[in-house]
Amino acid sequence: VQLQASGGGLVQAGGSLRLSCAASGTTFSRDALAWHRQAPGKQREFVAFISAGSSTNYAESAKGRFTISRDNAKNTVDLQMNSLKPEDTAVYYCVLIHLGRDYWGQGTQVTVSS
Repeated sequence: VQLQASGGGLVQAGGSLRLSCAASGTTFSRDALAWHRQAPGKQREFVAFISAGSSTNYAESAKGRFTISRDNAKNTVDLQMNSLKPEDTAVYYCVLIHLGRDYWGQGTQVTVSS
């Protein structure tokens, strides 16, 4: 399984970014997916989850601002992030859950300036 994340960058507070993660080497439509993040000096934390059936779950910090979605035809999972805050600054990782095992992408940096 390989995961390639993209879409990170520098944005001002209140702005938006859309992260995308492309997966290969798996039966994507049957897998659950998630986004996690790790801010400098902090532990990695959960951001959003989408099941194989497209049910979603969000961290409290992401609710109402972030939207996770998947495209099974393209084997991609996206994270639309709106109303970004400086505290959203982190490296964002996509995670694919396949047969009970987690596979992590390499991460993409998101920096939100105040």
